[in-house]
Amino acid sequence: MAKRDFLTLLDCSPQELRALTQRAAELKRQQRAGTARRSLVGYTGALIMQLQSTRTRVAFEAGMQQLGGSLIFLSPADSQFGRGEPIADTARVLSEMVDVLMIRSTSHEDVQSLAEAAAIPVINAMTAQHHPCQLLADMQTFEELRGPVAGRRVAFLGDGYNMCNSYINAARQWGFDLRIACPSGYEPAAELLAPAGNAALVQSPHEAVEGADLVVTDVWSSMGHEEETAQRRERFAPYQVNEALLDQAAANALFLHCLPAHRGEEVNHTVLDDPRSGAWVAAGNRLHSQKALLEFLLGVF
Repeated sequence: MAKRDFLTLLDCSPQELRALTQRAAELKRQQRAGTARRSLVGYTGALIMQLQSTRTRVAFEAGMQQLGGSLIFLSPADSQFGRGEPIADTARVLSEMVDVLMIRSTSHEDVQSLAEAAAIPVINAMTAQHHPCQLLADMQTFEELRGPVAGRRVAFLGDGYNMCNSYINAARQWGFDLRIACPSGYEPAAELLAPAGNAALVQSPHEAVEGADLVVTDVWSSMGHEEETAQRRERFAPYQVNEALLDQAAANALFLHCLPAHRGEEVNHTVLDDPRSGAWVAAGNRLHSQKALLEFLLGVF
């Protein structure tokens, strides 16, 4: 089997992505019923984390363990990756020792270089440009709680950054209509938006949310934006998601946030705990969607 990578949602066909979320839902049912099979016995993964994370690390480590495999965690301090070894050299060495690589990095180009040099599958566990693993969990969550997402209306509010970029790709792959509201100067790249067809920028958060079946946001100051925090708080303040804004969405709308959230900024202090919020379910579904992804790339389902 030719090796496959998962760097963006466009690395899979729409049919493959739907199969992944369906498999994730089945793995979740099996885990809760105590009937899960250990499909990755004998497989080892390496998780390279240049950036800290709770959900990504725990989901991959617990997921490999639940499926019978093992995972080696590598921070920059734990490996030559953070001490100047060329990315291609690291990829070649790890390809001789493990079966799959997962990497969380600020640089999408570094992740692409790792994938090009590696002889084994590489998973983008988040970069500054894309966060495809989160979208697997989000799509699984929406369909678990609200039914098929195809043909639905989705609103994304906030920064046109990695989560927004991945939602643009998701609109193409799952066939929903996406409306994006960002402050001027913080829009997603035009070259990414143009091919989507069913994704568009709108003038205000109210226009984006009106009638939406799914409302999504992310932090205003992500990695690399620390020095802009005060400026961003002022510019993004009208884009905060609160109960009053959600009331303008469809009657059965769902709210999602990839977490961690900055309560009082992109969300108020209570909306994550609103009955319309599926953020906690989506966080748990990271475990099951990433297990399905590992099985898929390793050819065991």
